Amino acid sequence: MASKKKTAAAAAITKAPKLKGAKAKEFPNIADALTKPLGDTPAEAKPEAGDDHASTKVDADQPINKVKGKKAKAAKEAKPKKVGALDAAARVLEEAGEPMGCKEMIEAMASKGYWSSPNGQTPHATLYAAILREMKVKGKESRFTKSDKGKFAIAK
Repeated sequence: MASKKKTAAAAAITKAPKLKGAKAKEFPNIADALTKPLGDTPAEAKPEAGDDHASTKVDADQPINKVKGKKAKAAKEAKPKKVGALDAAARVLEEAGEPMGCKEMIEAMASKGYWSSPNGQTPHATLYAAILREMKVKGKESRFTKSDKGKFAIAK
């Protein structure tokens, strides 16, 4: 009895409803449509030259990032790179020639216009952590050395 149920179920799967329209000519039933490889579409489904979908085609000679009908943007002028807190701190230490604390460096950087904190509440703590991180990562190639508790000097 179980074998009759299996064969009935298998027969129900193979019997698929018929397709209508243009697809009916290409696929006699849905089972054939499911087994047909992807990418094979009937000729009626492909866009014509005057079709709206034809504008999405990309020419082989056209650059990929250039969209048809739009002008490419002109190259922007190179802006001077913003100086970061570490670069400004190194510059301040070089000019001072003596070890400084982070609060002193932040004040000197702001007064000379090298760098100012963008709404930070504790830029001196951020600078302190950044200097320590550079010293740890770069080792002997670091721009900074720790001279005293809380004070840094420029490496020579």
